[in-house]
Amino acid sequence: MQIIRKTLRIWFVVLLLLFGNILFVPAQTYNAREYQIKAAFLFNFTQFVNWPPTAFVSDQSPLIIGILGKDPFGSYLDETVVGEKINGRSLIIQRYKSIEEVDRCHILFINLPDAKKFNDVITNLKGRNVLTVGDDPDFLQRGGMMKFFTKDNKVQIQVNLEATQAANLTVSSKLLRLVQIFTPSKNM
Repeated sequence: MQIIRKTLRIWFVVLLLLFGNILFVPAQTYNAREYQIKAAFLFNFTQFVNWPPTAFVSDQSPLIIGILGKDPFGSYLDETVVGEKINGRSLIIQRYKSIEEVDRCHILFINLPDAKKFNDVITNLKGRNVLTVGDDPDFLQRGGMMKFFTKDNKVQIQVNLEATQAANLTVSSKLLRLVQIFTPSKNM
């Protein structure tokens, strides 16, 4: 049963990446649908990114998905992970107002409009095994790891491999085949 669920999740990600069209709909509905898709991606990143054992307090520690700043997901992210386990670990959603509140976290969606606060977050997370995700246009240039962007009405992903490697995170080749790779020296 576990293998079937995992296979279905993988296909779900592939289908979202390939066919995640958001057709002409009102802005509010578009935004809601966009963040439903992004919530599904955040959940599926747990299956396509490997953290070193030191990222967890114990073998039973949960995998924590955090949101720093304004939460654009509403209940979508909570609904997506309820009852799910990844490699025997339960999933927990945490919401943070400031970087000082972030203790143990494995995926951190950063939604801070203030560039200085964002830079403080990236500085604070250096040396920690936290996958940073956002959708700000300059997210990767400023040190983030995975950025959501919309192209042709599809939510797509761009990955800064230098940043993920610096955090000791390994992104699966299955995911890398479906995303755009960002190279700081090439893209700046």
